[in-house]
Amino acid sequence: MGKVKGLDVGTMNLVGAEQGADGKIKLKLMRHTFLDIEANAFTKNMLKKQKVQYAEMGNKVYVLGDSAFELANIMNKTVRRPMQDGVMSPGEADAVPIFGLLVEAVLGKPEEKGQLCYYSVPADPVDANFNIVYHSSVIAGALKSLGYSPKPMNEGHAVVFAELGDKDFTGIGISGGGGMFNICVAYKTIPAISFATSRAGDWIDKNVAHVLGIKVNRATAIKEKGINLNKPANREEEAVCIYYRNLINYTLVNIKNKFESAEQMPQFPEAIDIVCAGGSTMIKGFVDVFKEELKKLTFPIEINDVRLADEPLYATARGCLLAGLSEVE
Repeated sequence: MGKVKGLDVGTMNLVGAEQGADGKIKLKLMRHTFLDIEANAFTKNMLKKQKVQYAEMGNKVYVLGDSAFELANIMNKTVRRPMQDGVMSPGEADAVPIFGLLVEAVLGKPEEKGQLCYYSVPADPVDANFNIVYHSSVIAGALKSLGYSPKPMNEGHAVVFAELGDKDFTGIGISGGGGMFNICVAYKTIPAISFATSRAGDWIDKNVAHVLGIKVNRATAIKEKGINLNKPANREEEAVCIYYRNLINYTLVNIKNKFESAEQMPQFPEAIDIVCAGGSTMIKGFVDVFKEELKKLTFPIEINDVRLADEPLYATARGCLLAGLSEVE
């Protein structure tokens, strides 16, 4: 068996991880988006000259990744995504074949057939009526078609592996992406509680777009341009801040409720850390607001610290890789 790889399958981003010959972890990120455009010789020639990544299927041309997002904003079009609400989009006919192309672009071919690849999957959400069986199967199928041997791993659990090694892999890992917030409470690597909520980055974007009367793409761009949740500069930023605070409170209330209703929760001998990862946690002031909302609740366990992952966008992929490496060693 060759060296293992890790894959974070996020609603907004795909991240591949592998260990180089020097022992260092190499990571590659690609926006999990695409855009179909008119297929003609001139268009394809321009895409090639600009070194834009695209694919042809049938009589259509699909621009992939960051280029799709940028082009959609320029053309005032809505970018397309293989995933919606944290899972494969049921209304996106091209989702599965495009997903396979994006995975190959970010992960590459296996070094040998059957190379192990740990990939991230969300937990079943507590506030939505669907499960992740189909979603996980589609990812596994895409990886198998490339020649990998796929193995799923909960997103929150991957954050624990990536960030809580110095705490004996004990604490709470939160992966906050575009489609869901995934939470895993772990004790010495063993997950005690894993669940997800359906409010995440997309939920913020949709609500901000609605109240401001703009396209969702535009709301996403506003959110990503460098807002400080503690110092909104205008009405647009204020809307983002309002929904972020609501999202954080919603997540914490659900964690609290899960703790209080769990029948077999481990008794932590000392206060534990909460580590947050994922693109939706990277906005400036996120941890400050998180701590403020945490203080408003009577939490059932003692929290030592709340912090961001060292590299929030890469933590889940890194955790998948580390979990895989621990299996093959």
